[in-house]
Amino acid sequence: MMDSQSTASQQGPTDPLTVVVSRRVKKGNQEEFEALSSKMTERASRFPGYLGTAMFRPASPDDPEYRIVFKFRDRESLAAWEASNERAELLEQIESLLVQPSEREVTSGIVTWFTLPGQNPVTPPPKWKMTLVSWLALYPAVTLVFVMFGDWLAQIPLFVRTLLVTAVVMLLMSYVLMPRMTRWFAFWLFPKKGDSSR
Repeated sequence: MMDSQSTASQQGPTDPLTVVVSRRVKKGNQEEFEALSSKMTERASRFPGYLGTAMFRPASPDDPEYRIVFKFRDRESLAAWEASNERAELLEQIESLLVQPSEREVTSGIVTWFTLPGQNPVTPPPKWKMTLVSWLALYPAVTLVFVMFGDWLAQIPLFVRTLLVTAVVMLLMSYVLMPRMTRWFAFWLFPKKGDSSR
C-alpha cells in the first residue's frame, strides 16, 4: 500500500522490508478510505514478494490516523509494486481523502515490533533498549512453552522441536507480547523530549 515519500533504513539486500504508512483521513471519508485501502491490499497481494498487510484504525475519534503496515520479501519486489500503475491509480484517490500527505517509513528487523499509534514515521529506540524489552518478553514466552509442552516436545526430534517452539514464540512475540510490552514500556522507549533517560 502506499505513498509518495521515500525514507529507508539500512538493511541487507535480502532482508524482508516492512513499510509503515501513516494516513490521517478527513472526517466523513473513513468508509471510502477503507474500501480503497482494501482494494490496494488486494492488488498488492498479486505482486511477487508480497508478504502481508495489517491496518490499524484510529485509536480514538480525536485522532484520525490510520496505520498501514505491509511487508515485501526484498527491496526489488517492493520497488516493483511501488512503481506499478495498479498502485498509482488507487494512491491518487486515497491521497485526495487525507488531511495531509501520507507519511511513510521503511524498516527491517525487530524495529517493527516497536511502534506506537500516533508516532509515525517511527523513530526507533536505542538498540539496547529494544534488546532488553524483547528479552523481557522472550524469556517468559519460551519458559511457558516448555512448562506447558516440555514432556511432549522431548519426545520429538530436535529439528521438529526447534521448528515448533520458534514458530509459536515468534507468533506470540509479534501478535501478543511485543504490542503490549511496547505500550507498557513506552515511557522508557519513547521518552518525551528533554527526558534524560535516553
